[in-house]
Amino acid sequence: MSYRILITGSEGLVGTALRRLLEARGLHVVGLDLLARNAEEGDVRDAERVRTAVAGCDGIVHLAAVSRVVWAERDPETCWSTNVGGLHNVVDAAMDRACPPWLVFASSREVYGQPESLPVTEDAPLRPVNVYGRSKVEGERIVGVARRNGLRAAIVRLSNVYGSTSDHADRVVPAFARAAARGDALRVEGAEHTFDFTHIDDTARGILALIEILVAGESVPPPIHLLTGQPTTLGQLAEMAVRLAGARSTVEQAPPRSFDVSHFYGSPARARALLDWTPRTAIHEGLGRLIEDFQVELGAREHTGVAL
Repeated sequence: MSYRILITGSEGLVGTALRRLLEARGLHVVGLDLLARNAEEGDVRDAERVRTAVAGCDGIVHLAAVSRVVWAERDPETCWSTNVGGLHNVVDAAMDRACPPWLVFASSREVYGQPESLPVTEDAPLRPVNVYGRSKVEGERIVGVARRNGLRAAIVRLSNVYGSTSDHADRVVPAFARAAARGDALRVEGAEHTFDFTHIDDTARGILALIEILVAGESVPPPIHLLTGQPTTLGQLAEMAVRLAGARSTVEQAPPRSFDVSHFYGSPARARALLDWTPRTAIHEGLGRLIEDFQVELGAREHTGVAL
């Protein structure tokens, strides 16, 4: 059976990788994004635009969001209208169909806030400490209600996804990789802060495994982490980037941001049990490849006179 899958936020880091993976398997993918390079242009806050995009789809992967914690703190209204209002539009459009499509909702490790114990399992309490995290908790609530009303909807909780030079420049992994590739200073805001960095290829594979369950009509699993279970401090990440780049970059220490969780790494056991999924890319491998990609781009841009 041929499936038509809608990816909202299809031009982002996860959307781009997932679309490539799905299309390589012969699936028909429709993208919806504010940026219309390889997708239909549309804002998930536009209910009619969403309804049109959902029509005829067999499944939806909802990735569209204000995806940066710092952006949500700066503009909470836009975060809420996009992350919560946009999801409402997607769910409503799906539920209004005579035969509703399945839904995968991309949530975040930010839903936990500051965890009481590590590693964090999916059953840990949801206690977000910032606007972005609260928007994702509300999103999970919306999906839960829809699921109780008959929508086949699954939740994946992502954690510090990285792996592309086209990612937002202010995200910590591409920021460190780019700086190390150029020999610039690396600014570390909270060197002891600990996170679970997950490569985009692993993330896309995990979402694909979940999609395969939904396409097969199997039972919808509970919320699932897609992460490595391996903690890395920001200080370790910066030192690793400098070492892998063979750079003379300095590492500058700065205080942490007030709205950031200080320590997180999660358990991937549920994904292993239910999706037969395990991460393949360790942080030093993924970071090394990203630095090499930046170095290639830097060389190409120096040749053409364009700054990186």
